[in-house]
Amino acid sequence: MNPKGNSQNRYTSAFISLTFLFFMWGFMTVLNDILVPYLKGAFDLNYARATLIQFAFFTAYFVGSLIYFIVSFIYGDPINKIGYKKGIILGLIISATGALLFYPAAQFHLYGFFLSALFVLGLGFTLLQIAANPYVAILGPEQSASSRLNLAQGFNSLGTTIGPVIGGYLIFTFFKDAQGSDAVKIPYLVFSALFLLMAVYIFMTPLPRFTNPGDEKIGFGALKYRQLILGMGAIFFYVGGEVSIGSMMISYLGLPEIGGLTAAEASRYVAFYWGGQMIGRFLGAVSLSDIKNKNRKYLYMLLIAAASFVAIGLLDGFDTALIYGMFLLLNLFAFMAGKSLPHRTLLVFASVNLVLLLVGLTNRGGVAFWSIIAMGLFNSIMWSIIFTLAIAGLGKYTSQGSSLLVMMILGGAILPFIMGLAADAYGVHLSFIVPLFSYLYLVFYGANGYKPFKRHLKQQSVS
Repeated sequence: MNPKGNSQNRYTSAFISLTFLFFMWGFMTVLNDILVPYLKGAFDLNYARATLIQFAFFTAYFVGSLIYFIVSFIYGDPINKIGYKKGIILGLIISATGALLFYPAAQFHLYGFFLSALFVLGLGFTLLQIAANPYVAILGPEQSASSRLNLAQGFNSLGTTIGPVIGGYLIFTFFKDAQGSDAVKIPYLVFSALFLLMAVYIFMTPLPRFTNPGDEKIGFGALKYRQLILGMGAIFFYVGGEVSIGSMMISYLGLPEIGGLTAAEASRYVAFYWGGQMIGRFLGAVSLSDIKNKNRKYLYMLLIAAASFVAIGLLDGFDTALIYGMFLLLNLFAFMAGKSLPHRTLLVFASVNLVLLLVGLTNRGGVAFWSIIAMGLFNSIMWSIIFTLAIAGLGKYTSQGSSLLVMMILGGAILPFIMGLAADAYGVHLSFIVPLFSYLYLVFYGANGYKPFKRHLKQQSVS
């Protein structure tokens, strides 16, 4: 891809402008974890029907991406025609519409209306994902794409960390006396206004424009790449596993044999799960960066971990910080074992999460409690690594490949629903066997699935 203008300052300015966008869609996505138990109570739902919240939201990613892919097949890539900037603005407007629909959904107290609003919100996020993720990846050298995307996703995780705390307070405490489902009215009106303000801000912000001279070709060109095809499966299982755990975590931490917490208390610890992603992504931004001096790299990572330890101690007490600190050390060792290689880091992190999930399944009390929460630390770098490995070398098919990857966010709809069925049939604790299959696949992708076909390796070396 050839940028019109090579100013590094323009790249930096554009990257900073996009970080708030990543923050907001992280904040909004994780609020679904609060909506699941809240609407379950408001409408007297079982676990399977309550997880339709995630099903509606993440099915929108599949439908939106499928539409995008079909359009790109018939007419050529839409993002290449209108530009990343216009694609992001359109995504923000659709997202604002979805958030606005929460008001009439609560007014009429219709569960189906809520699901429709979530579907529209998900369609907006779909376009944002298709446009913003590859845009961040190409704002600089390809070899540091994973580092940049990890840094951007770090701000996404800042949103997912704050989301459960603020959302849990607003819905379970501040508006707890609201009738029916009215507690979500005001918060989602505010979110709608924020998305519109962001659209205006992005419109007024100068962003570098990228073009592909050969992009007017149509067809299924992206599907010729092995790393993309298998990467689609990796995104499906990664998002499915991550969302399944987050969706069921409040119920899991409320089990008498695990923590016995109320929904309001548990929502604070959901923030630790998503906060681990934030910490891990900032660490990943350093680990996978192009910093040549290893000692300096490890020093930066140690400082991030130490700052996280102190922050947790100040917010929740140093007893909690000491427990979480053990997982922070394990996370640092895992990064070292990954040797700053994206595929190797993915392999190590997926393997660690397999072990943590097995511990959570086979134990009770504090051991199970913290093992599941700590999985957020090791989920952290998976999205950015899978995404950049899957689109590496796609060239003019990058946006089309991006739409296919975003389509596989469908995993966030399918696996939580399966987990909900398992929870209804066998109990919440045993239902955590469902995401086990996700991490088995991610181990495979980090070990072998990321490799392109040999003919594509030859083509890349020639070019």
